Amino acid sequence: MRWRVTFPGICALLLIAVILTSQGERPASLSDGVVAYFKRQQPVFAEKTLILRQRIEQLQPGDSTSLIAAKQALRECRISYKSIAFFLEYFFASEAYVFNAPAKYEIEEPYIEYEEPVGLQQIEALLYDPQVYQHRQELAAEVTVLVQTAEDLNALLYQFSATEPQAMESIQQELIRIMALYITGYDAPLLKSGIAEAAAAMKAIDTILTPYQDLDKKDSVTYYLQQGIRMLATQRDFDSFDRLSFLVNTALPLQRLLLNSSHDLFSPSALKKDVFPHNGIAGDTALGRRLFFETALSGNATRSCATCHQPARYFTDGLVRNKSLTGNEDLPRHTPGLLYASYQYSQFWDGRVQSLEEQVKAVMHSPQEMNANDDTVLHRLHNMPAYGGISLPQVQAALAAYLCTLTPFNSPFDQYMAGNKQALTDEQREGGNLFMGKGQCATCHFAPLFNGLIPPLYNRTEFEVLGTPANDDLAHPLQDRDSGRLSFFPIDFYKGAFKTPTVRNAAVTAPYMHNGAFRNMEQVIDFYNKGGGNGMGLSVSNQTLSAVPLQLTPKEKKALIAFIEALTDKDPAAH
Repeated sequence: MRWRVTFPGICALLLIAVILTSQGERPASLSDGVVAYFKRQQPVFAEKTLILRQRIEQLQPGDSTSLIAAKQALRECRISYKSIAFFLEYFFASEAYVFNAPAKYEIEEPYIEYEEPVGLQQIEALLYDPQVYQHRQELAAEVTVLVQTAEDLNALLYQFSATEPQAMESIQQELIRIMALYITGYDAPLLKSGIAEAAAAMKAIDTILTPYQDLDKKDSVTYYLQQGIRMLATQRDFDSFDRLSFLVNTALPLQRLLLNSSHDLFSPSALKKDVFPHNGIAGDTALGRRLFFETALSGNATRSCATCHQPARYFTDGLVRNKSLTGNEDLPRHTPGLLYASYQYSQFWDGRVQSLEEQVKAVMHSPQEMNANDDTVLHRLHNMPAYGGISLPQVQAALAAYLCTLTPFNSPFDQYMAGNKQALTDEQREGGNLFMGKGQCATCHFAPLFNGLIPPLYNRTEFEVLGTPANDDLAHPLQDRDSGRLSFFPIDFYKGAFKTPTVRNAAVTAPYMHNGAFRNMEQVIDFYNKGGGNGMGLSVSNQTLSAVPLQLTPKEKKALIAFIEALTDKDPAAH
């Protein structure tokens, strides 16, 4: 499924090519306008790739001027790409991958197919490598592929056609990329060209949609597009850009106008829960809540779900690692929280099951956790009036239905995004801009959920290798021996890989990480600031987190923590 983000009023998008008075000549349809725009911009991008190749060919060891020129050419190439990204990413994903794939190995599951890092992001990683001059051959190969692919892009239009809804959807998805990826520096963390790239993407949308707009109307699509372009152009410095103001005052009003709706990316209903994995059995939420506190689900009838996921502790337990059912040993990993768990395509730290129903079953059958025997559990439940003739699939479905209600979306941050400008302090707003900018937090914890669901489709759960140590002494870190997703999915790239959890409510759910190694948020920030495991001196060959230090000041660290505190929901136990 192409489109995972669903908003009320989406049918209004179909009208955009026939509404409002045009200002002068315009294409016959929005889809024609999109194609015409791409035809104009494709040769410009192809020329930028040629210049990039020239600059890379001119790289000379010890010549810092040639390196600066190559980086500048890469910047200009990236900006030009973002002028056509909306079209390629939607209609020609394979070509888009060649240009802007992540600078790490991607794994297509369940087929275990490897996708090597290629394109502009990989070139960035090589140009910023301390041994850059040793990568000249690899750089030349990468940029040659870019040049050839860019030159051939026009051939994609042979017998190409698009519908009006597709054309508009490609633009709408690009707006989400601007909000959740481009301004965070997701695909250019070292070059820090994200603000200029966002401006280029917004200019593309403006150019395409302007013929269909009333230019004299205030609070129109064009009004917010041009306001956003001015804001991006006047605050080009990546680190100091005011992302929260851009989102609240420009991008979100624009999105609501395009959708003719009061809903936007940060509305609680933006992502629909029914697209995530479920067993297809309708669950009773009230029944699920009773079962959540039911000790009859465990083998010795002493443990319930709430034993380890305590509502008063934001559905965590506050322990480094909880005890096994017998109390004789520690569980292998820190207990993850359940708030917003319904917005994931994989459950558990290693993602070994997909649905909440599978998670319930796995925990019940785990000898260390609940050690339940199905026949015994059902016999107990059948003898209790509250449960009648319930089946095990119904138990799973009911609990999953209850877990799906654990999505409060009522933190101060949510109130701010909904229009309450007083909901955040100045320090929290500063921290929000750091989170989405210099701190690079939002390049893994994506808005609006701040977990590993990747925009704009939100159709994949991300796993990352951070190099988390086994202890909290960052000056003397010890290698963690947990193999992570590797134990479930035996691929070397998954060694030490764990699911990216939500940062919502992180301020009140210490300790942190899969092993509970960090006791407080200060330690977590310091860990990332140093560049993860490799940045602290550990040897983590497949680390996906950049080892480049973030250079956060003490004041910035404090502001980051203040923002994370603003992601704390009000009274989630009420659910």
